[in-house]
Amino acid sequence: MSAGAGRGPLSGEDGLARAFERERPRLLRVAYTTTGCLAEAEDCVQEAWLRLRGLKDPGAVRDLRAWLTTTVGRLALDALGSARVRRERYVGTWLPEPLVEHAPDEQDPADRVTLDESVSMALMIVLDELSPAQRTAFLLHDVFGLPFEEVAGVVGRTPAAVRQLASRARRHVDASRPHHPAGYARQRELVSAFGQACQEGDLERLVSLLDPEVVWRGDGGGKVTAMPGIVRGADSVARGIVALARVHVPPDGLRIAQVNGAPGLVLDHWDGVRTIVAITVDGGRITSVDAIRNPDKLTHVPDA
Repeated sequence: MSAGAGRGPLSGEDGLARAFERERPRLLRVAYTTTGCLAEAEDCVQEAWLRLRGLKDPGAVRDLRAWLTTTVGRLALDALGSARVRRERYVGTWLPEPLVEHAPDEQDPADRVTLDESVSMALMIVLDELSPAQRTAFLLHDVFGLPFEEVAGVVGRTPAAVRQLASRARRHVDASRPHHPAGYARQRELVSAFGQACQEGDLERLVSLLDPEVVWRGDGGGKVTAMPGIVRGADSVARGIVALARVHVPPDGLRIAQVNGAPGLVLDHWDGVRTIVAITVDGGRITSVDAIRNPDKLTHVPDA
């Protein structure tokens, strides 16, 4: 098999750079889903590039994608260990840094019809409940398709042990993810209705959109105010959201964006604070609302 697994030889600096850039988006997702932080993900990918350039003969790499994925996976696993230490000192509820992109034009015939579950906020939150080894084994094998033999080299376990790690992680993820998820168009419809109800202070409409057991999580990182802890129940969540929107969000301060592969909201408040809202839908209703307000986590958010 040629270097790059059929994607062209790694000849010269330019060829090597082109081959790497083709893999960059995937590598960023590997590192981001492992660490929950875009800045750390970018650092891992950059370090992988430096290691690739540092090889005596990059052309000897028979499968560039696998080599880069394992390298980034190992770097991200190391970064996750450091991140967990920092999270122990984190003020308030911790949520992953959101991945925010402009929402596709709903009139565009190429508009997406499915959600990107590989980076969904629901998945990111449940991944954080796993051990680092379980998380890495599940992501590298189940999400990014590496054989267990190669994953074993990343986590420092035997292939059989890695298989067990991935299996336990899979059961946990499957039990926690939406059982009846909405398609992209339906989720966008619900998010739009949710945003309108927030702006209008329509408590009754808001409650109708929420699952009775809906969960609100707010992450201010101790730097900006957020709804305290975790709030559960449609009525409590709706009242908190309406109070927050009335006081803090101007009429033109709310827009739909793509948050972790699904429709979500960007709220720009009167005081200049920004909130990113990730919304999970299951069974036709909103089951979780995750609001990230910590400004340190929003440096990658594109403006309107």
